Amino acid sequence: MTERLPALRLLLADDEPGRRAALAALLALQEGLTVVAEADSARAAQALAASRRPDVAVLALRSAGLVPSLLPACPTVILTTHDRPGGLRRALRAGAGAYLPRSVSAAELVRAVRAAHSGRRYIHPDTLAPDTTVLTADELDTLDLAATGTPVPPPAGRHLTSAAAKLGTADPGAALRQARRHGWI
Repeated sequence: MTERLPALRLLLADDEPGRRAALAALLALQEGLTVVAEADSARAAQALAASRRPDVAVLALRSAGLVPSLLPACPTVILTTHDRPGGLRRALRAGAGAYLPRSVSAAELVRAVRAAHSGRRYIHPDTLAPDTTVLTADELDTLDLAATGTPVPPPAGRHLTSAAAKLGTADPGAALRQARRHGWI
């Protein structure tokens, strides 16, 4: 007799409408999974998580690595398109339960969702790229925040200044451009 797995309610967030629709259709075909909410941004995901109370959030947003901290009561699975050095570290620090490339099979995605729901970590080996930057986690996180257009609070501004100095750039804006060019954020 096979063990019956619990049915899980999912929140799906992807900033690309076509990808989101395809992922929702794929997840709907999986036994025991139901997509109860879809979002196109971190802010929408946060609001829907509060109102719909999903069991797991599947996040495929550009800034997904920072989002799990916005959904503290919901285990999260991060799907990444092009992993950047430090992306896994930032996602785990923010509270992600699983981290894998978008190209994984449906079966592996289901395993990751179920692992995150049960409190276990699920990290795909293809996302374990070496972190080649000289910047600290705080500096990378602050650059990531600045890259989204979110105002950086004054205490975190020192991380931008520090990043600019380490990278030998004239100002934090140039540090941000260099970090993007190298794929660090």
